[in-house]
Amino acid sequence: MNFLRNLLAAIIGCLIAFGIMFVMFLVLAALIGRGEDTVVVKNNSVLEIQLQTPINDYVGMDESNPFAGLFSVKQGLDEILHAIRVAREDNKIKGISLNNNVLMAGLSQTKAIRDALKDFEGSGKFIYAYGDFYTQKDYYLASVANEVFLNPVGALDFKGLSTEVLFFKDLQEKTGIKMEVIRHGKYKSAVEPFLSNEMSDANRTQIKELLHALWDSMLTNISDSRNISIENLNHIADTLGTRTPKYAALSGLIDDVIFFDEYESKIKEALAIEDDVDINYVAISDYINTASKIKINSGKDKIAVIYAQGEIWYGEGGSDVIGQGIINGALKKAREDDDVKAIVLRVNSPGGSALASDIIWREIEITKESKPVVVSMGDVAASGGYYIAAGADKIFAEPTTITGSIGVFGTIPNISELAKNMGVNAEQVGTNRNSVEYSLFEPMNDNFRKNVLEGIEATYETFLDRVAQGRGISMAQADSLAQGRVWSGVDALRLGLVDELGGLDEAIAEAAKMAKLDNYGVKKLPKYKSDFEKFMEDMGGASAKSKEIFIQQEIGLEAYAILKEIKSAMENKGVQARMPFTLNIK
Repeated sequence: MNFLRNLLAAIIGCLIAFGIMFVMFLVLAALIGRGEDTVVVKNNSVLEIQLQTPINDYVGMDESNPFAGLFSVKQGLDEILHAIRVAREDNKIKGISLNNNVLMAGLSQTKAIRDALKDFEGSGKFIYAYGDFYTQKDYYLASVANEVFLNPVGALDFKGLSTEVLFFKDLQEKTGIKMEVIRHGKYKSAVEPFLSNEMSDANRTQIKELLHALWDSMLTNISDSRNISIENLNHIADTLGTRTPKYAALSGLIDDVIFFDEYESKIKEALAIEDDVDINYVAISDYINTASKIKINSGKDKIAVIYAQGEIWYGEGGSDVIGQGIINGALKKAREDDDVKAIVLRVNSPGGSALASDIIWREIEITKESKPVVVSMGDVAASGGYYIAAGADKIFAEPTTITGSIGVFGTIPNISELAKNMGVNAEQVGTNRNSVEYSLFEPMNDNFRKNVLEGIEATYETFLDRVAQGRGISMAQADSLAQGRVWSGVDALRLGLVDELGGLDEAIAEAAKMAKLDNYGVKKLPKYKSDFEKFMEDMGGASAKSKEIFIQQEIGLEAYAILKEIKSAMENKGVQARMPFTLNIK
């Protein structure tokens, strides 16, 4: 028995040692590769943009970290935009090829890339786009190109925007697992999916108006680039006028239906090279490393750009979760840095913990006393995302930003019906009348609901007060814009929830103006651990990220998204200031 035990231990030890050696080999190879990660760009090159991995506003790796970028599957919007701007001034880059993108980016992120490409086009260099298949978001990006091409057996999706909201009332009744919902009385659409099996008329109206506002913004840009009226674009969408490649060409949305080799011949013609000569492509992923060595803005004085992206949770936070720990630490660091003269807070969040949101709001108030604070809204800055933005000196939003949703609610899981069906009975014992406030296994009593509602009402009033202070309006005016209503950036400007329409560049320029700076550099905060470092921390057990990837592969992305939404709802703690539903616009 001892022999078998020792043999098993030896085998396991060898496997562990082999695994560590293999990982170290990969690290060594990657580090050697990083020493040569600056691509040599040849004369007459074409920047090839294929964006087929998830895009975050900010990846946040410290460039001095030797492990930065190792095993990372995400791209930073800030890096992509910087690379395009550097390419504009790079004499060796003659044009850009947008090739088969399947964009995993938000609408405002897509617009930011599109705007950078439009600026590149202004330099006189060409942009060509080719696709085997264009989703609507892909086409929105590609439409900025000088010429757009489609595979003869490909497809172009152009039918207008839509979204789908899931409702869980029947699921709760069938399983015996339900979410007890407590909300502000006027907050009509909040957590509607847990209370009903169908969308209310008010909720349907606000979502429809939001989609129309976003669609109109897209059509305005497409119309400008393709010289097709908005009326005709809507007619094309209504009649599915791009349902075949032939119809897509006749509609004017694309310039020609050709094979990829024919597309490359057009690029060679633009480069004035022979057809038998290879094109010098430079992948955007490689050019990002080259571009990172070139600073467009420089100077001793700095504008600090602090990225707040993801849901808001009470705690430290991370690269995909906003926590008061990391964000307040970044605000304090920027505030105490004498070289930093102004701060831009980039917000991309559907909200979350009201407590964490208020703690961040307070830190911004402290920071404003010494330095200007400007907010730049990304794809979404709603509920808690708007909460942390409300107090800024100035707020910028993209036309396609989803914002507002000013309101709070509480959701508490309850399995009393399931427990009853399973034959489980829970008995509570306590010392005082309210010592056993709530049990997962018992129906919620009126006294507990009343106490929680009181807290929610107080939090809602506090939220309104923060908005009223920040926007210089009365509480009544703030309340009229609140009640959980979501708005596009265009409507938010009209209603006074934001100050100007524009992206991060415009927000940075405004911050520099407020700080009276002509020459300045940009300092990005916070800095995160690399994916490799997090992987090494998780050695010895499967990491949460690894489990997520495994589940995604087994059940598919759509089913995983539903599972994640339910899991997130079940884990909500405390009063929530978040979007009342998930909008997957397509």
